[in-house]
Amino acid sequence: MPQGDQVVPVMNEYIRLFKERGLPIIATRDWHPPDHCSFKEQGGLWPPHCVQGTPGAQFARGLELPEDAIIISKATHPQEEAYSGFQGTDLDERLKKLETRRLFVGGLATDYCVLSTVKDALKLGYRVFLLLDAIRAVDVNPGDGERAIEEMKNLGARPITLKELVGG
Repeated sequence: MPQGDQVVPVMNEYIRLFKERGLPIIATRDWHPPDHCSFKEQGGLWPPHCVQGTPGAQFARGLELPEDAIIISKATHPQEEAYSGFQGTDLDERLKKLETRRLFVGGLATDYCVLSTVKDALKLGYRVFLLLDAIRAVDVNPGDGERAIEEMKNLGARPITLKELVGG
């Protein structure tokens, strides 16, 4: 993904801030079986990616997830696509157990997984902050990322940056 690695240092700063405040860190990941329906060979849109147990399924090099981070694996069944971190996972239940009301969402890709996760979070009643400086789009069609950001804002997500969060 173009410039996807640029989110890593920014995301690390968010992680550091949230850990300092004792807040949970939750990371979602695609965790596809080798014959996942999203792959072109299976009639899907994408080349094989994030195949379970392979280096391509690891979190980005340099991402400093704490040992106690909660990892949510999605799109784990061959015939089920899941862009949202909530789809087919126990994310909502875990958040409820943690008494979470606000989510700060960043990562890849703005126009697919971030968009779907934010939409589901808003439908479930969470207050969502979109980490504008920690997202990047695939932009299959030019402008998809910007359209996704506008859609999330229109649905109620609040865009924010690290500088705004720390008051700089």
